[in-house]
Amino acid sequence: MTISRRSLMGLTAAAAASSLMPLTEALAKTPLADRRTVAEVLAMRPEDMALASPRIALCRRFLTQAAKELTDASLSRTILSIFENPAPKIAAQKDAPLLAKLKAENLIDAARTSVQPPAGNPKRSPQPFWTAPGSGWKSHHAYPGGLAVHCAVNVLSAQRLCDTYKEATGLVLDRNAAVGGELLHDLHKPWVFAWQKDHTCRKEETLAKTGEHHVLSIAESMKRGVPAKVCVAQACAHEVPGTPAGEALVAGWLRAAAVIAGKDPSEYGVAENGASLVRPIALEGFVVHLADHDFVAVGPSCQWTAAELRTIFREKYGVTAEKDLNALRNYVFANFTAMRLYGRYAVGGKKALEDCVDKLIKL
Repeated sequence: MTISRRSLMGLTAAAAASSLMPLTEALAKTPLADRRTVAEVLAMRPEDMALASPRIALCRRFLTQAAKELTDASLSRTILSIFENPAPKIAAQKDAPLLAKLKAENLIDAARTSVQPPAGNPKRSPQPFWTAPGSGWKSHHAYPGGLAVHCAVNVLSAQRLCDTYKEATGLVLDRNAAVGGELLHDLHKPWVFAWQKDHTCRKEETLAKTGEHHVLSIAESMKRGVPAKVCVAQACAHEVPGTPAGEALVAGWLRAAAVIAGKDPSEYGVAENGASLVRPIALEGFVVHLADHDFVAVGPSCQWTAAELRTIFREKYGVTAEKDLNALRNYVFANFTAMRLYGRYAVGGKKALEDCVDKLIKL
């Protein structure tokens, strides 16, 4: 599948206005950020690194266009508003009553003392959507702007899965739910994974037996009036209701999100028993789940490459402080991405990795 003419306009200055360049080709032609000295990189905030990366900018434009192409205009506006300002609307409420309700329904660890991460000013996000990491430190896309890359991969996967099922089986899926659910699935990672002073990100807590970003993101969608079908599809990102156990997890996430958003879970397809979904179960959530598997390869790639980068930073650039090693790692990842770097390393060894770093960092 190729991206439409509208999707490509502005994605890359190198693309001709009349071309239909696949996203992969556009990304391959994306230049790197400026080559900076070690001192210059260490003076940058994580947000600066993400915003300086042409690759992150391309993923940003792609995701924005994907949201605009949804046929549900209200859903499209909601997603675009989250991209513009992912400040958590659900944070503007007292935490203690939510904690008590979740504990009463056995949806949160009994030892927890709060439900939500620190929000500061709930009207202002801890960081822009486009500068957040894709996951927790040492996990997948754990670098400034990694969330944009992660979401771009997943949204493109969801789009192509919709096309594949239609072409191969004749199944016509609701793209507003399948692609929209994927666009929304990690909307609260800028809040949950706020950058710390040492250039790592906040450690995530567990909520309803999964990473808290998942349930908080579903709750935010509910709070913002996202259609129930899209919320259910979004809830399937971490598991599908294809077995009783999987269904119970999805139902639990919807129940927990409903508590946080102040909604009735029955409005979001949760059956009266609280452990299953109302039949028939839509298939769009299965597409969201399949598309959300970017982490499978990226997690190890990020971990393995980061370890090699630390050695290079010590040996070639004389950097030893943990905070500084983290900063250099983040700058390199924000431009090359962990998977691309690991691909170079797997083929060319340490020398190939050193050459990549040299394109971005100088003494």
